Amino acid sequence: MQEDFLHYIWKHKKIDFGELKTTNNEDLIINSVGTYNTNSGPDFFNSKIKIGNQLWAGNVEIHVKSSDWFLHNHETDMNYDNVILHVVWEEDTEVFRKDNTVLPTLELNSLVKPNTLENYRNLFSKGNKWINCENDFNSISPFLMNNWLERLYFERLERKSGAMDTMLKSSKNNWEAVLFKMLLKNFGLKVNGNAFGSLGNSIDFSIVRKVQSNHLSLEALLFGQMGLLENSIENAYYMELSKEYKFLKQKFGLDNTNVIPAQFFRLRPLNFPTIRLSQLACLYNKHQNLFSKIIETSTIEDFYDLLNVGTSNFWNTHYTFQKESKARVKMLSKSFIDLLLINTVLPLKFSYNKQNGISDDSILIDMANAIKPEKNNVISAFNRLKDVANTSLHSQALIQLKSEYCNKHRCLQCAIGNSILNK
Repeated sequence: MQEDFLHYIWKHKKIDFGELKTTNNEDLIINSVGTYNTNSGPDFFNSKIKIGNQLWAGNVEIHVKSSDWFLHNHETDMNYDNVILHVVWEEDTEVFRKDNTVLPTLELNSLVKPNTLENYRNLFSKGNKWINCENDFNSISPFLMNNWLERLYFERLERKSGAMDTMLKSSKNNWEAVLFKMLLKNFGLKVNGNAFGSLGNSIDFSIVRKVQSNHLSLEALLFGQMGLLENSIENAYYMELSKEYKFLKQKFGLDNTNVIPAQFFRLRPLNFPTIRLSQLACLYNKHQNLFSKIIETSTIEDFYDLLNVGTSNFWNTHYTFQKESKARVKMLSKSFIDLLLINTVLPLKFSYNKQNGISDDSILIDMANAIKPEKNNVISAFNRLKDVANTSLHSQALIQLKSEYCNKHRCLQCAIGNSILNK
């Protein structure tokens, strides 16, 4: 038995409210269960309960066993002085107030509706299950599923906006600087995300501003800080970049000692750091005020046009500085742009709206629903249970569901888990 389940029982009134009695056989009428408290202190505030002939207003504390009151040292905590009812699964000892009167106790083990208890035990039964509700996941109604996934999507945006708020504060509210750092990290994808992120932290965005109109200078800045210009390579392009980076390093006092080296191993050539950095340089060389354009853009088609960039000419015939390859124009693919939209653009627009008091999120929802879902092991596993991930909103929501609810067994705080318990 989990205490969370007892919170659920009390909050949603999943007991027979007919003729309740305390463990001391006093009549009990619950007028209001109170407000659920997720912070420290009693579990429910401002409850209204009639015990015997006396109407009480105060707090309710819930435990699996009544002796947990002493296990948690509530008898010495003044925050619990206003508890008017102790709700427990089993009373194994009496609890006394400071004036030595018995704290009224309600024992739940004979009051919970049988189907609720059976559903709870089935949901949390031990076994080799990927998620607790995998046997019932397919039975969840589309209406409940869609509403819950939309809420989870915004939970995920909220989590991402927290990291963004920290970056915004450190950059003195420079949204362009925050966008640059986020884009740089996400251009690195999973393998080089941390490396590209450390590169972003090594460059003040004011330097990017000063050089972005000169494409060669911007590439030299990115390649040089990433440590990709430290070899002796005999080609004109490489030598020109090296010369320009040495000038920039001296002029701006650049330091890349804390930049994590980028990896080429086990990457598709189109994801090589050289290609992604050149594409990012092209993007910033083409758009001098990229953040403003992103905020003004509101359709997927317009974003595909905005982010439609390639590399400098050298990379049309190269993937690395050393070796020439078959000629190929290396534009950002739509699937890569989708990842940038999911992981950078939409969280950024959400955070910007929140900071500026814009409550209409319809554009974000429309855009998220216009992007194809991501492909990974989590999404594939959910789709095997139920064909549910049809858009990026769904896939992002399912990632949030798995990481923040399923993995932590928070079924009682999940709309799907609640639906199963209510069967």
